[in-house]
Amino acid sequence: MTEKKKAGLKELSPIDIYKLLPKINCKECGFDNCMAFATKIVNREVNIDACPPLLKKEHEKSYLKLKEMLKPAVKEVIVGVGEKAKKIGGKLVMHRHEFTYTNPTAIAIDVTDEMPENEVVSRVQKAEKYSFEYIGNILKLDLIAVRCVSDDADKFKAAVKKVSESTKLPMILCALNPSVAEAGLMAAPKARPLLYAANAENWKEMAELAIMYDCPLVASAPNDLNALVSLAKTLMDYGVKDVVLDPGTFPDEGLADTLNNFTMLRRAATKGGDELAGLPLLGIPMTVWANKGGIADDLIKWREAYLASMLVTRFADVLIMHGNDGWSLLPVTVLRQNIYTDPRKPVAVEAGLKEFGTPDENSPVLFTSNFALTYYTVASDIESSKNSVYVIVVDTEGSAIDAGVAGRKLTADKVAEAIKESGIENKVKHRKMIIPGKASRISGEIEELSGWKVQVGPRDSSEIPKYIIDKWQP
Repeated sequence: MTEKKKAGLKELSPIDIYKLLPKINCKECGFDNCMAFATKIVNREVNIDACPPLLKKEHEKSYLKLKEMLKPAVKEVIVGVGEKAKKIGGKLVMHRHEFTYTNPTAIAIDVTDEMPENEVVSRVQKAEKYSFEYIGNILKLDLIAVRCVSDDADKFKAAVKKVSESTKLPMILCALNPSVAEAGLMAAPKARPLLYAANAENWKEMAELAIMYDCPLVASAPNDLNALVSLAKTLMDYGVKDVVLDPGTFPDEGLADTLNNFTMLRRAATKGGDELAGLPLLGIPMTVWANKGGIADDLIKWREAYLASMLVTRFADVLIMHGNDGWSLLPVTVLRQNIYTDPRKPVAVEAGLKEFGTPDENSPVLFTSNFALTYYTVASDIESSKNSVYVIVVDTEGSAIDAGVAGRKLTADKVAEAIKESGIENKVKHRKMIIPGKASRISGEIEELSGWKVQVGPRDSSEIPKYIIDKWQP
């Protein structure tokens, strides 16, 4: 692997950035001084382009030096065009606790050029419609992989054309035969698909196609990392701008090698500064279907799902999957969402008064924290019961109820203030509130400060509907 290295994220300090800024404290960036701006840059909260003086000709050298210093360990590659274009790669660190992961793993569903046209359209539409709301986020799929299994240029071209007409999702064109790959590119010449794949035999022809159609290209050398980075270097030296690495995905006996290869590449990029290893990684969980044998489809789908989950946690930037059932995709997309949240910031919802159903002046009043998982769990339990209630969401800085009470993020003062600010006193004629069981220790203080009578509710929100039926009396 290459020895070329750059400063890692942890090695950069605000001082390093400040030295290259204009140092005029003009405040055009929106911050009080250049040092404050430098701190925000190091934390990746702002872009250096937010400094207008830095964009002037006299600061060009400093600007370019800053761009190089701040370049992510893993190069960012864009697949597709327009609003549906997908960014992959762009990672700054190896481990999530070190810094926020960027660009969540892109998930592609495959179609083949041997599928009937109606099946192709159906699978594309199903992938496009996949949607699941999870703690306030909409989980979606990202790409369509068009695979050539016929080795027929006309068939592949027709399949690509049909997919491009059926969706705006970006595509991955999978064909090892350069003539077939070119036919696919001709069917969507401006779509900027990810082209799969260049190998030791076809790299020159595939590189020329990638350059001609200005699209990213996958370098593939299964289970041979030295050959893989050598191939990537050859492609980039030839003129390919954007390269994605495929180290091979092997289920069953090859699983250990698969996970090790992904890990070694990402470690070399983030810890060793190896720029050839610092390219987006492609995983192909659908390889579990290759040796299906007599195993039931549902079991294969589960195997594909857990392999995909392993690859998400082992730094894959894009995945190609075959199973498209919601029940098998859901655990993968939920895991992806959890991993790609900012570990520095609690996942929180907006505080304030929420209404469920059609509450009136006699309806129950509850409160909960603004920790997203807590809020959406409570909301789901209330909505499923069809009860009409008011819920005051208290700003606990994203802390759950028990953690908020213990850490003084949830106090009687905050609850009393939330009651006043919510306007609930103008909506109900009673002054009674159900509080979470885990906040029972502050119940007396809440009564004293708010003037409301407190009922200590259940510790588990799933018991709220029954509690309201049994014990609520306005």
